[in-house]
Amino acid sequence: MTTPLAEQMRIVLYGLRNSGKSSLMNNLFEKKVSIISDTPGTTTDPVTRSIELGALGPVAVSDTAGFDDIGSLGNQRIKQTDSKLDIADLVLLVTRGDQSPTKEEKSFLENQKAQNKSLIVALTFADQELDQKKVNWLQNTTYVKIDNLNKTGLNDLKKQLILSGKKIPTEITPVEGLVRENDLVLLVTPIDLAAPKGRLILPQVETIRDLLDKDCACLVTKERELHYFYDNLKEKPKVVITDSQAFSKVSADLPENQLLTSFSILFARKKGDLSFYIEGVKQLSKVPAGAKILVLESCSHHRQADDIGTVKIPRLFKQLVQSQSEFTFSRSLPEPEILQNYHMVINCGGCMVTRNLMMNRINQLQEQGVYGLNYGLFLAWVNGLLPRALEPFPLEYQQYIE
Repeated sequence: MTTPLAEQMRIVLYGLRNSGKSSLMNNLFEKKVSIISDTPGTTTDPVTRSIELGALGPVAVSDTAGFDDIGSLGNQRIKQTDSKLDIADLVLLVTRGDQSPTKEEKSFLENQKAQNKSLIVALTFADQELDQKKVNWLQNTTYVKIDNLNKTGLNDLKKQLILSGKKIPTEITPVEGLVRENDLVLLVTPIDLAAPKGRLILPQVETIRDLLDKDCACLVTKERELHYFYDNLKEKPKVVITDSQAFSKVSADLPENQLLTSFSILFARKKGDLSFYIEGVKQLSKVPAGAKILVLESCSHHRQADDIGTVKIPRLFKQLVQSQSEFTFSRSLPEPEILQNYHMVINCGGCMVTRNLMMNRINQLQEQGVYGLNYGLFLAWVNGLLPRALEPFPLEYQQYIE
């Protein structure tokens, strides 16, 4: 249950006010997670909790406000609900089984099917007589009858969630396709002011675990000890993976024929679209004077004096790309009418968010004609390590040099 939310499948409960979403949430978790009331609009902010769901392991379930909420506050709640919907792996549409479908529900279901979204319908109030129009509407749609009052239908729903969840594509692992059994991989993990006390950051931990799962060996060292340990290795590593901020020091200590990349580039591939970012990197030599650049982070880490996103990248960008660029910093994308004014968005590695969320961002950038790239790729470029840092990825390497 300590699996990071960024690595859990996302299930979102979506429906009209007083359709039984919060009661269903509480019954799934067998405890009071959401506040329930007969008053419409009781649920305001989305409530997200993790639950162990059989073969799927831990999944994140979100209870949301009704998408028919009203008033200015209601519109804000609907926006928060829609933001959860955008990153959902599986949508659980909660609707009263004893009432005919509304035009809003019909429109929503058609939209989800058009997008090929994974969806299950929970027909609540199953202690009442089912509305025939509702049943007819759900032909060719997976649904489960739920009686929240008597807590029936919950096991059937969990079984259906597991069946549907198994069909949902999962994120690739950090080193998928890069290594084989018995390969040696060398990881360079600087321990500086930005490093969390007494532990490694998530990309490093996930990469170590992935290597062990793939029956590989890994040697972990800091950048200052790299030269000594590398020179004393009888067998050289298949690939060296470093923190992007240590690219310059690490590359200087390795022979040119040694495969080299970074944790951030691994996560650009895992969480987003490496090909899209590469096209953004290729635009760095064409950035116009006065261009607006957005640095987009995904977590609320404590920023140090020499923070990578707010200090290092803007400084390097103005020194080596375009001195007259204008920087903005955010943890979320602005509205489309504001986003279109930016020339480029530089994303963090995205280790604390899901691939769905990152791909949703990328899709918005593409719609607005805004270039995007990733911290690791930018730092590889400024250190003169492209295309070298892409050599472990043949297709993307070829894309860059063409």
